[in-house]
Amino acid sequence: MRKYLSLVLILSLIGSVLINVPKKAEAADYNYGEALQKAIMFYEFQRSGKLPENKRDNWRGDSGLEDGADVGLDLTGGWYDAGDHVKFNLPMAYSQAMLAWAVYEAEDALERSGQLGYLLDAIKWVSDYLIKCHPSANVFYYQVGDGNLDHSWWGPAEVMQMKRPSYKVDLSSPGSTVVAEAAAALASAAVVFADRDPSYAATCIRHAKELYNFAEVTKSDSGYTAANGFYTSHSGFYDELSWAGVWLYLATGDETYLDKAEQYVAYWGTEPQTDIISYKWAHCWDDVHYGACLLLAKITNKQVYKDAIERHLDYWSVGYNGERINYTPKGLAYLDTWGALRYATTTAFLASVYADWEGCSSEKANIYNAFAKQQIDYALGSSGRSFVVGFGVNPPKRPHHRTAHSSWADSMNTPNYHRHVLIGALVGGPGSDDSYTDDVSNYVNNEVACDYNAGFVGALAKMYEDYGGTPIPNLTAFEEITNDEFFVMAGINAQGQNFIEIKALLHNQSGWPARVGDKLSFRYFIDLTEVIEAGYGVNDITISTNYNSGAKVTGPHPWNVAENIYYIDVDFTGTKIYPGGQSAYRKEVQFRIAAPMNTNFWNNDNDYSFKDIKGVSSGNTVKTVYIPVYDDGVLVFGQEPGSGSGENNSTISITNATFDKNPENQKDIQVVMTLNGNTFNGIKYGNTQLRAGTDYTVSGNTVTILKSYLASFDTGTVRLTFDFSGGIDPVLTITIVDTTPEEPEQPNASISPTSAEFDKNPEASRDIKVTVDPNGNTLLAIKNGNTVLVQDRDYSINGNEVTIFKEYLATLATGRVTLTFDFDAGVDPVLTVNIIDSTQVETGNIKLEMYSGNTSDIINGIMPRYRITNTGTTPIRLSDVKIRYYYTIDGEKSQNFWCDWSTVGSNNVTGTFVKMAEPKEGADYYLETGFTEEAGYLQPNQSIEVQNRFSKSDWSDYNQSNDYSFSTNSSYGSNNKVTVYLSGVLVGGIEP
Repeated sequence: MRKYLSLVLILSLIGSVLINVPKKAEAADYNYGEALQKAIMFYEFQRSGKLPENKRDNWRGDSGLEDGADVGLDLTGGWYDAGDHVKFNLPMAYSQAMLAWAVYEAEDALERSGQLGYLLDAIKWVSDYLIKCHPSANVFYYQVGDGNLDHSWWGPAEVMQMKRPSYKVDLSSPGSTVVAEAAAALASAAVVFADRDPSYAATCIRHAKELYNFAEVTKSDSGYTAANGFYTSHSGFYDELSWAGVWLYLATGDETYLDKAEQYVAYWGTEPQTDIISYKWAHCWDDVHYGACLLLAKITNKQVYKDAIERHLDYWSVGYNGERINYTPKGLAYLDTWGALRYATTTAFLASVYADWEGCSSEKANIYNAFAKQQIDYALGSSGRSFVVGFGVNPPKRPHHRTAHSSWADSMNTPNYHRHVLIGALVGGPGSDDSYTDDVSNYVNNEVACDYNAGFVGALAKMYEDYGGTPIPNLTAFEEITNDEFFVMAGINAQGQNFIEIKALLHNQSGWPARVGDKLSFRYFIDLTEVIEAGYGVNDITISTNYNSGAKVTGPHPWNVAENIYYIDVDFTGTKIYPGGQSAYRKEVQFRIAAPMNTNFWNNDNDYSFKDIKGVSSGNTVKTVYIPVYDDGVLVFGQEPGSGSGENNSTISITNATFDKNPENQKDIQVVMTLNGNTFNGIKYGNTQLRAGTDYTVSGNTVTILKSYLASFDTGTVRLTFDFSGGIDPVLTITIVDTTPEEPEQPNASISPTSAEFDKNPEASRDIKVTVDPNGNTLLAIKNGNTVLVQDRDYSINGNEVTIFKEYLATLATGRVTLTFDFDAGVDPVLTVNIIDSTQVETGNIKLEMYSGNTSDIINGIMPRYRITNTGTTPIRLSDVKIRYYYTIDGEKSQNFWCDWSTVGSNNVTGTFVKMAEPKEGADYYLETGFTEEAGYLQPNQSIEVQNRFSKSDWSDYNQSNDYSFSTNSSYGSNNKVTVYLSGVLVGGIEP
C-alpha cells in the first residue's frame, strides 16, 4: 500500500503551491477498474482490417482491406491514428510499446481486473501489423494513407473510397526514428509474450533486431517525409535508439543493447545553454528519452539516470530549481494546448512506476504518487466533469472522431449528435483555465488518439493496483440501431390523366456498421385494376426514366396477379451507395409510369406505394415504408403489400435484435405481436419451422425466442419470419455475436536455456544440457525441422534434464539451428543453437578474422567485415591478397559492391562478383575482395580492417542463413569458410 506525505509536509515541500493529496477515505471516489477496462476497450474501436468474430461491438466493421495492395503487400491491420483513418506507424508503435510497458509494470493488477487478455489482444493487433510492415531487413512501411487526402473527408472507416498509398523507408531513403520506435514496440511485445507464446516472441525479437540495426546503420530521417506536418519527430532518433535498446535488452538479456542504449544518452536533448538532460517536456510519441531514462535508472541504478528522471518528475509535481510546470486552477498539470491530458496522464504513469521502484526514496515516492493520483482523478472528473467518453459525470459526447460520429453526409454537422459512444477515449482536455467545449469540430480539445490513451492505460493500471475498483461484468458496446439505415424518400415529380412520374431517392445511412451497398434496390407497387377494367393489360403500361443516377428500372412485374398488384423494380446493383457524402449516400431516379395516350382511367389512389406521397410535390419528398428497400434481394426496409386486397399486415414490436452466445450474457428475446385481425401460425427460419414450446413460447401476444434455440447458431445474421394468416409476414433480424472469453490455453512448457552455442572443434565441443519445465505437458519428441531426433542416440532424458549429444551436434553445418521441443499441448519451446567451428586451419602468414555486419536471415545487403593480420616476419604486398566470400544469389540479378570503410582507404579496396561454374551447397557466387597497388604493404604483426557491403541492383533480398561463408559472429572471429589467397595460392580457409 502506498504511503502519502501529510498535507503539512507537502505544503512544506512546495511552498505556496498546493497539490490536493487524496485521503484514503477518498480513494473510492472513482471506479478505477471501470475506467481501466474502458480505456483499453477504446483500442478496439481504432482497429483497421478484418475484425475478429468475437468483437465486442456492433458498429465497427471490416475496413482498409486493400491496404498495401499498391505495393503488392498485405498491410492490413493496425490502428487508425485518431479521429481520422491514416495509419501513422510512429505514434502507433509508441502506443503499443506503452501498453506493453503497462503489462510489464502492472501485470498482476491487470490480471486481477480481468483486463489483461484484452490488453494483450490490443498489443498483438499492432505487433502483427508492424511485422507485416517489415517485409525485409532494411525496408519498413511507416505509413498507410495520405494525411491531407484522408482529412478532407468526414465519414466512417468502413466506407472509405479514397486512395490509401503506402510509404516506406529503406537504405536509400531512411527513417531512423520510426524504425527504431517499431523496434521498441516489437521488443516490448516480445517481453510480454515471452512466456505466453515463445515462438511469437522470437519472431518479434528477430524483427526488432533487424529494425534496430537498420535504424542504427542509417541514422537519418531523410526518407520519412509523408508524415511531415502530422508526426514530424522534432527530438530526432537518438532517444528512440536508447528506448529501443532498453527494450531489446529486456527482451533478450543481451547487454550489447543496454550498452547501445546508454551510448546514445550523450545525444539526447539538453536544456538550453546547459549540459543537463531535458526535463521540461513529457514522454510522448516524439520524445521517449524520459521513459528510456526511467528504465535505465531501474536497470543500472546509476545516479545519472536517477537524477535525470527525478528532475523531470519534480518539475511536474513540486517544482525543480524554482521552476514548475503550469497548473490549471482546478489542478491539471498543463504542458501544451494540444492533448494536455495526454501529457499529464502519461507523466502520471511514469511517476507511479518510478515511485514503486525500490530505488526511489519514500519522500519522493509520496510526492510522485500524490501527483499521479491528482492527474488521473482530474481526467476522471475531479474538475466537475469527466474527460473520458462513456465514463463518469458529464463525459464528452461529441469527440472529434469520424467513425464514432458516423456522418453519412461528409459533414461534422450531420447528424447533430454522435451515433456511437466511443467508450474509453481520453479527449485532449481543457484549456489552461479549465475551460472545455464538447464539440465535434473542436479538434484541439476534443480529439482522441491512440497515443492519448497509451500512458493513461498504464496509469489506470497503477491506480487499480493501489485502490482497486470494479470493472463492469461482460462489458460490451452493442448498441440499439437508432435510425433507419436504408430507406426511400419519394414525391410526385409530375402527373397527368394517364401517367405519374415519381421522384425517388434511395438512401444508405447505415452505421451498425456503416457499409457500402452495391446491390440495393427498391420496388414501387401499383394496382392495375382500373387498367384491366378498361380493357387494357399490363403490357400496355410503359416505364421510362427522366433522371437516373445508376439504376436499372424495369416492370411492371407481377406481385399478386389475382389482385392486379404489380411493381416497378428500381435496381441500383453495380452502383455504390454508401454513407460518404451528399452524392454518395443517396441516389436519385425519376421514373414515369404511363397508360396509353389519350386514356383517362389512370388512378394513383389505389396504388400501394402512393399512400404516403399523395400531395407531396414541387420537388419535395417524404420517407415512406410503402416503397420497400432490398439488399441483394433481401428486404431491409419497409413493408410489402399483402397477398390480397384489403388484408391488414400484422406487425412485431422489434425487427432487429442482438443475441450474445456468451453463457453469462445469453437472454431470451421477447417480441410483442400486433395481429391486426390475422392469426399467428408460427415462426420460420428459412424453410424450417421453429418448434413451439421448444424453440419459442407464446403468451398472449408476446412471443419469446428462447436463448437455448438461439445459442445453437454460429455468429452472423439470423432472419426469423413470423408467419401470419394474412398480409405481409414481418421478419426479425437477429445478429448473433459471441463475447465468450477464450478458454485458457494449456500452460506452455518451457526450457532453459533457449539459446546455446556449439563449437565443432573437437577440443571445444560439449554436450548441451537443457532443463525442461513440462508445466503439465508431455514431451513427445525433439525435432530439427521435419527431422525427429532419436532418443539415446542424439539426446537423452534424465528427469527434467535433456542432454543434446555433441556427436549429433557435430554433424550439423555451421550457422543457426532451431531444435523444437514437441509437447502434447501448448506452444512448443525452441532451442536455438549457434553452430561454430573454431578448428584452426593453416593460413600461411595471413590470419583472417571476420563477422557479419547484419546477421538477419533475410536481408537485402550482405555485410562481410574482415580483419587481416600478417603473422609472418616479412611484409606482404596487399595487391597480392584476395579474399573470397561464398553465397547464393537467390535470384539472378546484377549486383553492386561498396567498401564502406577500410584502414587502407575504401578506394583502395576492390570487389568482383564471380558466378561459379559448378555451384556448391550454399554457394553459386562468390565476392572476391582485393586491393590496389596504392594499398601498399601489410607489415609483420600489423592488422587492417575492411568493411564491405553488397546488394542486388533492385534491392531484392538474399537469404544468407544457408550461405556457405555466412557467420553469425557479432565480433571478429575465425571463419574457415572464407578463403584467403596469396599470389593465387590458397593460404587460408576451406573452399566449398
